[in-house]
Amino acid sequence: MAAAVTAILPSRTVGRLVTLTVPAATAVAGVALLVRHRSEPVIAGSVGGFVPGVAIPFVSDTFTALMLVATGVVALASLIFCDRTGEFGRSRYFAPLALLLLAGANGALLTGDLFNLFVFVEVMLLPSYALIAMTGTWRRLGVGRLFVVINLLTSTLLLAGVGFVYASAGTVNLAVLAGAAQEDGRVAAAVSVVLIALCIKAGAVPVHGWLPRAYPGTSSGVMALFSALHTKVALYAVIRIWATVFDLDPAWGRVLLVVALVTTLWGAVASASPVGVREILAWQMVSGVGVILAALAVAQAPGGAIVYMIHHMVTIGALVMLFGAAEHVYRSGQLGGLSGLWYRDRPLAVLIVIAIAALVGLPPTSGLIGKLEVVDAALGAGGAWGVVTVVVVLVASLIGLVAMLRLWRGTMWGGPSLGHTGDADPCDEDEEGDEDGDEARPAPRVPAGLLVPGGALAAVSVVFFLGYGAVAPEVDRAVTGLVDTDAYVTAVLDGPEAVTESTIGGAS
Repeated sequence: MAAAVTAILPSRTVGRLVTLTVPAATAVAGVALLVRHRSEPVIAGSVGGFVPGVAIPFVSDTFTALMLVATGVVALASLIFCDRTGEFGRSRYFAPLALLLLAGANGALLTGDLFNLFVFVEVMLLPSYALIAMTGTWRRLGVGRLFVVINLLTSTLLLAGVGFVYASAGTVNLAVLAGAAQEDGRVAAAVSVVLIALCIKAGAVPVHGWLPRAYPGTSSGVMALFSALHTKVALYAVIRIWATVFDLDPAWGRVLLVVALVTTLWGAVASASPVGVREILAWQMVSGVGVILAALAVAQAPGGAIVYMIHHMVTIGALVMLFGAAEHVYRSGQLGGLSGLWYRDRPLAVLIVIAIAALVGLPPTSGLIGKLEVVDAALGAGGAWGVVTVVVVLVASLIGLVAMLRLWRGTMWGGPSLGHTGDADPCDEDEEGDEDGDEARPAPRVPAGLLVPGGALAAVSVVFFLGYGAVAPEVDRAVTGLVDTDAYVTAVLDGPEAVTESTIGGAS
């Protein structure tokens, strides 16, 4: 509704206000749901008045509420950054497209139905194609095609998987499918197709190369928005399906764990070589996807995956926007083009230091909490796989530290670069002015307004560390709801005429 309103409003100012209000309202609603779920673990509603089991369910539990808060906060910061960098002013359609993206993300988080998960993922993707085409550098023309092709093929695979699930189980309702993979191998195989498609959308190996190519081709604000919504919504769906349909069965988790560990190492190693700042961060995003999947696959409880996912949303968003602010002002996104930030822009440099510390996992940031939760989950699982997971995560962390030290050295030290690398936003070229007077003008500085969105997320990372005692009970409740799905199933299927019998094994 808000997207339609902003599309027809003649005033772009009102459109901006509406666009910024929606993610803020999402975060507030998530907090309200967290409070409600302390007394009512699961809230479910059916669309259209049909009987439960047939109706389209929308379901919220503590895990959903946590994700609504996290996505709302990061999306709000990203859209504020987009506003400060002029994205709203360049096209009247930016606001409705961003709102459609948020609508798809919120719907995917709340749906309890595999087919409608597919629908909401497509609602996310359609505006994303346009956002890639209208923002960022000239590279967007090439990477946009890659993004479209990969996601169209993956969406086809996802839809086919949903069809296989319906053919084998007679339903796509997650509550009815609870534990079905344990009872019928055909259901397990069908749901595995859905999980494969979601892992591709999250950026897991071996179909991961599209992410570090596509995301840096957009603007910094859109990249931060995509990192918070696209990959994390896909990971949320993987966690939800894995916990509900597979009952977190470690026997099924071995294949997922191998994929996760390879993704973790691959992303970390690849992040050590690019010269573009956002390319480095995109590869770190791939590595983070692997860590989240590893924490899910190795443990009987997905607490580590939840904590690390929230941390990763905040930290990557902060780094992308902070370096994006530097890119916007200094007209370069390359290591050499941003050299000397510590001397010429100290406030920006300090915020970047905090965000880098969070990504590496140093105190006092959320990174330390996230890494400890993942390692603790792996050690709690025991056995050889638990040890291998710990080793891989620690090795990837060390490689990530090397990549961040390289990023630090390339951007913080040295003298300011006098030339431009040509990778700045072409839409801003008219603002560069006459280069003949560059030497007479003082060196530019990143305005405080551009620092606020990324700096706020860096501060959230520190607050997360300092106040984790207040967050931990919510995470525990989320884990309890995923481990024991009885409350979820009861809330969705409660009703005297509920359709609770599925045709597990297919119709005869």
